[in-house]
Amino acid sequence: MGDWIIGALINIVGSVAINFGTNLLKLGHDQREKLYSSNNQGDGKFVPKSVMYFQTWRIGILFFAVGNCLNFMSFAYAAQSLLAALGSIQFVSNIAFAYVVLNKTISVKVMVATTFIVFGNVFLVSFGNHQSPVYTPEQLIAKYSNLVFVLYCMSLVFVVALSQYLYRSGETILSDNAKDTSTHWRTLLPFSYAIVSGAIGSCSVLFAKSLSNMLRLTMSSRYQFHSWFTYSILLLFLCTAGFWMARLNEGLSLFDAILIVPMFQIAWTFFSICTGFVYFQEYQVSSYS
Repeated sequence: MGDWIIGALINIVGSVAINFGTNLLKLGHDQREKLYSSNNQGDGKFVPKSVMYFQTWRIGILFFAVGNCLNFMSFAYAAQSLLAALGSIQFVSNIAFAYVVLNKTISVKVMVATTFIVFGNVFLVSFGNHQSPVYTPEQLIAKYSNLVFVLYCMSLVFVVALSQYLYRSGETILSDNAKDTSTHWRTLLPFSYAIVSGAIGSCSVLFAKSLSNMLRLTMSSRYQFHSWFTYSILLLFLCTAGFWMARLNEGLSLFDAILIVPMFQIAWTFFSICTGFVYFQEYQVSSYS
C-alpha cells in the first residue's frame, strides 16, 4: 500500500470526525439558544451559562481535536493539494450529520450536488498528486521567500481585507434595514465571514505540512527538531489553527449550520489547495506519478 493511500485514508477519517464535531458544536449553541428563549418571558434577565458548559459542545470539541490530529498525521504521507481537496468529503458527511444531529431538511439539490462531490473525489484520488517528497529545512525556508509565494501571500491579504470590509458593510446594512434588505446581503454576509476565516485558518495546513515534514526528518535522524525555524512554524500553526477554531465556533453561533458549514469548507479547501500548489509547487508533478 502506497504512503499516499495511508495518508488519504487517515485524512478521510479525520475529516469526518471534524465534521461530526462541528455539528455537535452547532447543536451546543442551539441548545444554549433554546434554553435562553424558554427561560426569558420578555424580561430578558436570564443569561444562560457559556456554551462551554454544555456537554454536547465539549464532546464536539473532542471530536474536532481528534479529527485535526488525524489530519496532521496524514500530511506526512501525501501531498497537501490532494489531502486538502479530499477534505470536501465533509460535504457528504455534513448532510448525514445535519439530518441526524441537527434535524435539518435535506433538499434534492443538495443530494445532487453531493453526488458530484463523490464523483469528484474518486477522480481526484485516481489522478491527483501521489507524491510527498521530504524537504530539508533550508529548502522549506527558501520556499517561504520564493517570489511567487510572496505575491500569493500579498493577494491573500487583499482578499482578507476586501472580505472583512464586505462583512462589516453587510452587518451595518442589515442592522439598519433588517426588513428591507434583499436576500443577497444575507448570503454575502456569511460567505465573506467564511472567506476571512478560511483564508487565514487554512494557512495552518501549510504549517502543519511543514511540521510533519520536519518530524519525518527528525525520525530519520537527519534533523534536530529543536531549532528556531521549527518553533517559528509551530507558533504560526498554533496561531492560525486557534484563529480558525475561534472563527468556526463564532460562525456556528451566528449562522445556520446547513449554510455556514459548507461555506467554511469551500473556503478552507480552496485556499488550502492554492497554498499547496504555490508553496510546494505541486502542479509541477505529473498527475500520473
